[in-house]
Amino acid sequence: MEPSEEAGTPRRSVRSITPGPRRIMLPTEDGVEIEARHHPPRGGAQDLAIVLAHGFTGALDRPALQRAAELLTGYGAAVTFSFRGHGRSGGLSTVGDREVLDLDAAVLWARALGYARVATLGFSMGGSVVLRQAALSRGTEAHVDAVAAVSAPARWYYRGTAPMRRLHWAITRPAGRLVSRWALRTRVDHRGWDPVPLSPVEAAASISPTPLLIVHGDRDPYFPLDHPLSLAEAAGDGAELWIEHGYGHAENAARPELLHRIGRWLADSSGSG
Repeated sequence: MEPSEEAGTPRRSVRSITPGPRRIMLPTEDGVEIEARHHPPRGGAQDLAIVLAHGFTGALDRPALQRAAELLTGYGAAVTFSFRGHGRSGGLSTVGDREVLDLDAAVLWARALGYARVATLGFSMGGSVVLRQAALSRGTEAHVDAVAAVSAPARWYYRGTAPMRRLHWAITRPAGRLVSRWALRTRVDHRGWDPVPLSPVEAAASISPTPLLIVHGDRDPYFPLDHPLSLAEAAGDGAELWIEHGYGHAENAARPELLHRIGRWLADSSGSG
């Protein structure tokens, strides 16, 4: 008798995976329900699932994330989800703090579906979350086998660019949170962090020996190149750094060629099932 998928017990064979895309609401450790979707592999490694973590104001159904997931099914399965406060997920966005629990739930679901290897790929805010989740989940059932952080910040409270100053207004001011809710369809928690969570650069130093890829564009309007350089320096020999010429920011600017390279890196770096 096979373990029940609804019970969240990891399965050991991908043969038990249901064919075709599938949606589900996943409970997180702190009781928030997040929407998630499984995209079965079209080729590549049948024992690998790549969990995609979107940027702030993104969601499972946004075209850029859907395109990335569809492309990555050539390297394994893809699991997409909406962070709390985004899309149809419950709760309020904490802009990178408790979102680690959302990613934990998606990783555990991928393992419950039967995938022996699970890698994470995060963009912008999602990039900071995959870094922190990889560091915090070591030795737990939610551990991951490889991590790719794209357009991720290295440190909190950065306001050195105009887009980041606008973002801080949108999450810290009542008027900004109204704009986020109605125009950007993102519900933001008004409470500040207490305590301040582990920063991405601190997390990067604790991920090894899990393989880590840091990807950043030299035209990123949000985070200049000192962010990926700081992450790579903190990770030391445990990280690979790609500075992409002409690339802007996060999933919306990611071209198919770059996503193909990331997919190959994740498949190759996550070991064998």
